[in-house]
Amino acid sequence: MKRIAILGSTGSIGRSTLSVIESYPDRFQVATLAAGANLEVALEQTLRWKPRVVSLANEQDADALRSRLRNSGFGGTKIVHGAAGTVCVATHPEVDFVVSAIVGVAGLEATYEAVKAGKAVGLANKECLVVAGELITAEARRQGKPLLPIDSEHNAVHQCLRGGTPVEVERIWLTASGGPFLKTPKSAFASITVEQALNHPTWKMGKRITIDSATLMNKGFEVIEACRLFHVPPSRVQVIVHPQSTIHSMVEFVDGSILAQFSVTDMRLPILYALTYPERVPSEFRFPVMDLRHLDFCPPDMAKFPCLRLAYEAAQAGGVKTIALNAADEVAVAAFLSERIGFEEIPRIIEEVMAATPAGNLESINKVLALDAGARQLAEDMVKQKKRPASPVRAIP
Repeated sequence: MKRIAILGSTGSIGRSTLSVIESYPDRFQVATLAAGANLEVALEQTLRWKPRVVSLANEQDADALRSRLRNSGFGGTKIVHGAAGTVCVATHPEVDFVVSAIVGVAGLEATYEAVKAGKAVGLANKECLVVAGELITAEARRQGKPLLPIDSEHNAVHQCLRGGTPVEVERIWLTASGGPFLKTPKSAFASITVEQALNHPTWKMGKRITIDSATLMNKGFEVIEACRLFHVPPSRVQVIVHPQSTIHSMVEFVDGSILAQFSVTDMRLPILYALTYPERVPSEFRFPVMDLRHLDFCPPDMAKFPCLRLAYEAAQAGGVKTIALNAADEVAVAAFLSERIGFEEIPRIIEEVMAATPAGNLESINKVLALDAGARQLAEDMVKQKKRPASPVRAIP
């Protein structure tokens, strides 16, 4: 029986993980949960799964959960809160496996402490590896414990890499849908609205990741994540646009052979893979191979989508530059969503923040968090300097 901690239990990955656990009751048990600020769902999950520890984002919600559990006649779960509470969830001595699914850098400290405590970790959080991948992967190697990707693209790479040794790998191919503006001319980008940018052609996701997909920054983050997870330089990670999103990723070997992974687009499958690795267990997920008709591929347009270029530059520089990239992107995307800046201003702000951030190596998680805060403030200052764009006057083709 593998005992699971879920960081971000009320989000989509957290709920999918609980669905997997429910489907395999003889294999998995919920040990601890970090539920953020969703008090109602946290209450439901606590009563359903009876974990040892549940963490809420703040003390007020923790007190409210404690009181409601008491009124329900249930008192077997320890309720904690804040960053320290999330670390408690991740490092609890009864936990065997940690699913890291808190969005943004909020889950960074707990993820690092889980690795440091010798836990196996399944990563569904790009930001952890983008801003502190060098520290996290180095600690995982010291502990001799796996970092197992849950992101579908990196999970696919992990599966393909089982077909050869690291020295036999020539290149990692990350597929990208291309987002909603794949065929939109660059000249029309100044007129892009929030509604249009949120209309992703393939996936239904949170707002930030949807905008990141529209700018291709999400794929840039995945390049950095692949470099850290699989210990390859950026020059050996290639992005290729594949609008059907059928193939999740590919690995090319030195002899010219290419292994591709495709499966149903259901996050429960990569979660199951991570939870059961190195085993493969029977599941209900089946891909309709006979439905395949055609697969299209084309190279990404770096001039049209400069966020991808900036991510490659940050991956090459490493250290502090990746922190600046992520922090500036989060601030710029939030400003675009609130219509304080235009779509084209997102990469401009990111590039300015990166240029203003001196290169340097990462020393500790506390230093990472301090640098992240500084980069965010710099990005906020730059947002205030930008003039809000006029309302669009033409439709996007």
